[in-house]
Amino acid sequence: MNGLLMPDLHEWDLSYSEARQVQTRLAGQVRFERLEKEPEFVAGLDCAFGDGGKRVFAAVVVLRRVAASTPKALGMASFELIDVADASMDVTFPYVPGLLSFREAPACLAAVAKLEREPDVFLVDGQGIAHPRRLGLASHLGLFLDRPTIGCAKSRLIGTFDEPAAEKGSHSPLYDGDEVIGAVVRTRTKVKPLFISVGHRCRLDDAIRLTLFCTTKYRLPEPTRLAHQTVSGLKR
Repeated sequence: MNGLLMPDLHEWDLSYSEARQVQTRLAGQVRFERLEKEPEFVAGLDCAFGDGGKRVFAAVVVLRRVAASTPKALGMASFELIDVADASMDVTFPYVPGLLSFREAPACLAAVAKLEREPDVFLVDGQGIAHPRRLGLASHLGLFLDRPTIGCAKSRLIGTFDEPAAEKGSHSPLYDGDEVIGAVVRTRTKVKPLFISVGHRCRLDDAIRLTLFCTTKYRLPEPTRLAHQTVSGLKR
């Protein structure tokens, strides 16, 4: 992709113990910082497995945020589709809970490398720091991309929480012990919440706000919803 140089953070041919060591090392490089500007181009990233789990498919969708004419607190953004890219490859890393990004990230990075438009922020269907070693897929990808990334997971990996109120926009902290590692966010009234966490180069309040801004009438934010649709079509 024009203008985006990805660092060579590590090799991908790793043992389980080596992969865990990489996660621990990279987790210390995740940055928590305010967004420099309101993002205009928002990307959604998702991946899926096919051929009995032997092949991984990834899709990235870039949307341009278009503000609605009548401002409201939530759900009043519209989007213009700017760019779509995908990639597929053989899976080389076995299924190991907590190490899933080593199966998924290579295809995701290959898809991003094909984009013509460089996104300002990435919403990733997966965990950010809400991970036992604080390096889920969104954080792993964020360090390669060196862009703000947000983990928008459909289910909890670790942590405890109180159920947020039923209304869209309600949220509650996700804890690992005494540490806040994310938020449980209601993106649609009376629908199961999403598990939002910092991936890289943003803060949790920004992650919550942008997730809600990008969520229209569906449970999933529009960028990851369209990425999910795209990758599901690839898998079929």
